[in-house]
Amino acid sequence: MSLRYALLGLLADEAGSGYELTKKFERSLDRYAWHAKHNQVYQELNRLASDGLAEVVEEGARGRKTYAITEAGRADLRQWLINPPRNPVVRNEFVLRLFLLFALDPKEARGVLADYAAAVQRDLDALTALVESADVDLHDGVLPDPLAFGHLAAGFGLHMLPASRDWALWAITQIDNRTGEGEGGDGAREGGPVDGAREV
Repeated sequence: MSLRYALLGLLADEAGSGYELTKKFERSLDRYAWHAKHNQVYQELNRLASDGLAEVVEEGARGRKTYAITEAGRADLRQWLINPPRNPVVRNEFVLRLFLLFALDPKEARGVLADYAAAVQRDLDALTALVESADVDLHDGVLPDPLAFGHLAAGFGLHMLPASRDWALWAITQIDNRTGEGEGGDGAREGGPVDGAREV
């Protein structure tokens, strides 16, 4: 169901063809918020049009259709935004793995954490580059237009990702303190700094 509202949100920002919406979805929502395959995006656009929440406002060559959100679509999106579920379904595979790390030996467990810290750092670097390329300064605490598409979400990432990375590095020290590991060795998996991890 969230794919429907992700696409309604994109259409509320601006009208677009299935191709344009798919590319925008990949650049923003797919990476950071919600994953969907190309065919799922096109199928959902057809459903939105059938349900009167979006409409085709232009047709071009090779069956290209440009969609726009309708007033009914805006009302539905608004209701979804202001009425979050009381008991949302939680599926976080990484947190599930944390519960089960006891099944690994300490070296393997710290390897999982080190890999996670490095992956988070890569995501942080990519998000920082994206924000800088858009010429939006999210580090000074003031947004030119906080409700512009993606601005608050980008700010969330710039605050959340360093915390996630630092938590993983903290967790590694907890394992090292308990086991006496971490002296010398091969980088993050043996107690050294995580590749790519840096202060931001």
